[in-house]
Amino acid sequence: MISLEGRVCLVTGSTRGIGWATAAKFASAGARVILNARGADGGLEERRAELEAATGREVYALAADAGDPRQIKALYGQIFETFRKLDVLVNNAGVMRDARLGMVTPELVASVWSVNVTGALLHLQEASRLMSRGKSGSIINLSSIIGRVGFAGQTVYGASKAAIIGMTLAAAKELAAKNIRVNAVAPGFIDTDLTRALDPAKRDAVIHSIGMGRAGSADDVAGGILFLASDLASYVTGQILGIDGGMVV
Repeated sequence: MISLEGRVCLVTGSTRGIGWATAAKFASAGARVILNARGADGGLEERRAELEAATGREVYALAADAGDPRQIKALYGQIFETFRKLDVLVNNAGVMRDARLGMVTPELVASVWSVNVTGALLHLQEASRLMSRGKSGSIINLSSIIGRVGFAGQTVYGASKAAIIGMTLAAAKELAAKNIRVNAVAPGFIDTDLTRALDPAKRDAVIHSIGMGRAGSADDVAGGILFLASDLASYVTGQILGIDGGMVV
């Protein structure tokens, strides 16, 4: 059993999918988990109560929009006021907007970039400031297989997830001297609400391209994130962990 006993862990975008699975794993491992979503209307309080009931651990919930710099800054102010520290950040909040190149608009680029890149960078910045106080910490950023190898119709999304890789590598070098580790995971085709909505024929074709013959689960990704957050990865930084079942795009 991996232990995160007593560690303060923020998981952004954590009311569903990979974020929710990660928060559940962290709480089960003894962490003091902070759930995060854009607002109360996203079911944040209901999810907090659900996770507390399931794990018997005290769980916290703080609303903040990853696309709003002021809300991000205020979030870390709240974390400092409550805990005086942060041990783990899972930079998970993100959006996907598919569009062929001919249909890409400045508004689409801005909407994706504000959350997936600017928001992620600001979370990393604020988290590292808090972690610097204790001279330790682990930051796990969410990239994607699309950010590594690309996919037709996802140029904007792919570019944003490639930016996460560059961000991770640069921050890992800068923060290593402070004993703050920065890594990323790059999930492949994961069974979520988004992928379940795909045309069945397209979904089957994608699954056929996966070496292990199945879609991944949010829990599969959360397991990799738990490893990177834990002391088992205490000498691991600047790495991009593919969690894709041998997918070929």
